[in-house]
Amino acid sequence: MSRPAHDKTLRLSEAQRLAWLRLIRSENVGPTTFRDLLNHTGSAEKALERLPELSRRGGKKSYRLCTQDDAEAELEAHVRSGARLVALGEPEYPPHLRHIDGPPPLLSVKGGSVTARPKTLAIVGARNASLSGRKLAATFAQELGNADFVIASGLARGIDAAAHEAALSTGTVAVFAGGIDVLYPSDHDRLLAAILQTGGAVISEMPFGWKPRGRDFPRRNRLISGVSLGVIVIEAAKKSGSLHTARFALEQNRDIFAVPGSPLDPRSDGANSLIRQGAALVTNAKDVLEDLGGRIEPVLPFDQDLNEPDKDLFSAVQEPDESLRTRIISALGPTPVDLDELIRFADVPPRMVHIILLELELAGRLERHRGNKISLLL
Repeated sequence: MSRPAHDKTLRLSEAQRLAWLRLIRSENVGPTTFRDLLNHTGSAEKALERLPELSRRGGKKSYRLCTQDDAEAELEAHVRSGARLVALGEPEYPPHLRHIDGPPPLLSVKGGSVTARPKTLAIVGARNASLSGRKLAATFAQELGNADFVIASGLARGIDAAAHEAALSTGTVAVFAGGIDVLYPSDHDRLLAAILQTGGAVISEMPFGWKPRGRDFPRRNRLISGVSLGVIVIEAAKKSGSLHTARFALEQNRDIFAVPGSPLDPRSDGANSLIRQGAALVTNAKDVLEDLGGRIEPVLPFDQDLNEPDKDLFSAVQEPDESLRTRIISALGPTPVDLDELIRFADVPPRMVHIILLELELAGRLERHRGNKISLLL
């Protein structure tokens, strides 16, 4: 079958993939900083050359750059384990994920293709789920799987595990908080093996061998919602990680579905609260399908070259001088401020402000917050 005229098959060369890996694994480089660096320098290779200088201008005396040897070792570890690194814009990269704010430049993928089927829904909920909650999760997963949806979740105990198990025959994706080779919880080894044996997939944005910490799970939850059209929440307490997933889904303009529960059961507080806040109340898969209205994950062209910078953000601008750098830093503090307000205060081309913020971020002195706000780490 011929490809549509707009459908470009873009792939990194091995040299580019290695440079991308070195860049994203270097100190203080996250997904947003990664893209800013490409915008500012034009390519990952050039960004690597500039990193020490940029971080030094931000106030950092020494900078840890990911070495060629370390990046090659991680690539080789992927190959040995049967995993692969998929870059943003390549055909196997989940189409919805690449349109979230700050998508991971590289994804570790193991198992089947994440994009073999175009529709994905997430099912998340309590780890200490009730038997009825597990049954509901399994029923939703089976019926949505039969409607040609892939089920995404976090391979946690309880609701996640029930959803994965029920979707083995129809397709499921597990998202890891640690490296692609680090199973958590470790007692889900049989479930993981079953997912891979039935053509399912595992994905992670973390380095190979990375052991997950508490703060890594919100990042994982962001990917769960990011690969999906919507998120179904079944049994979630008030401070459940599932509510983080729902929050990310809202920010990413995804649908949020919540299964109501007894007001006497604390495990239902979170889902019931989501309904009060406007999430769609659903009691079965049919409700979800009706609310989706037949929508499927769109095939979105990625027409920009993988290494082509955003010419509107950084190009054709002089480097900021020390006086401007001092003004920007003095205007920042521990209290988050709106980025647009900072740009208006600076009264210079926005690109000059972005360069200074990039320097501060590489130096580990800048923190980004929700709502386009930033603060200075003192």
